[in-house]
Amino acid sequence: MNVPFWFFIACLALVGVKLVHPPWWLVIVLLLGGYLLADSLFAPAIDTATK
Repeated sequence: MNVPFWFFIACLALVGVKLVHPPWWLVIVLLLGGYLLADSLFAPAIDTATK
């Protein structure tokens, strides 16, 4: 059975939020920060660092 990667990450995030109970503002800041960082000048550096 093939599961899409985005679905796996979403399930993992949901379990993490339920187990750790971070404040919702922190979750939103991390999501928004990651989205903005992925479209910034640092994206190529992050891409090469994660490969």
